[in-house]
Amino acid sequence: MPTALLLSGGMDSIALAFWKRPDLAITVNYGQRPALAEIEAASAVTQALGIEHAVLAIDCSCIGSGDLSVRPNLAIAPASEWWPFRNQLLVTFGGAYALANGLTSIMLGCVATDRVHVDGTPQFVQAMSALMEMQEGGIRVTAPAMDLDSAELIRRSGIPVDVLGWAHSCHVSDFACGRCRGCAKHFETTRQLGIGPY
Repeated sequence: MPTALLLSGGMDSIALAFWKRPDLAITVNYGQRPALAEIEAASAVTQALGIEHAVLAIDCSCIGSGDLSVRPNLAIAPASEWWPFRNQLLVTFGGAYALANGLTSIMLGCVATDRVHVDGTPQFVQAMSALMEMQEGGIRVTAPAMDLDSAELIRRSGIPVDVLGWAHSCHVSDFACGRCRGCAKHFETTRQLGIGPY
């Protein structure tokens, strides 16, 4: 089945790209603060793997909130990086692009620890897939690493450290701030893998 991957440039989506080798990787600049670093990381990895890469620029900054945005978090946010309906938006944008390019499936890089957000849960992925499949084109949505944590995914993928090294995890900047939840996850994952500073 011809498959696209939503490739953020973070550790999880990069490991998934190496593991599953999609036909197309899609990175969306939706107005997030670290967009340029994410695009650079995703581009480096797709070039290394020989995967076609599309970058979509769709500015949603006026509806963002939290660390990824320049706007403050909403009171209902379950975590500091929460952006309202972010994965729903990205699946819609990526699915539309995939469909226009003859693909019938789109993968998300969700892992087990993403369940702090509703849009990182198996129920969300199933619901989004049902919604996309009922529409013209019948795009299927999957998250192959949903039951793995980041370290397990990286080990399963067999990705070399030098390719993984392109990953950008910071939520607030094009350079690692060392303080946000994205940086904390990156540091903890590399510690678990024995490849980073402790």
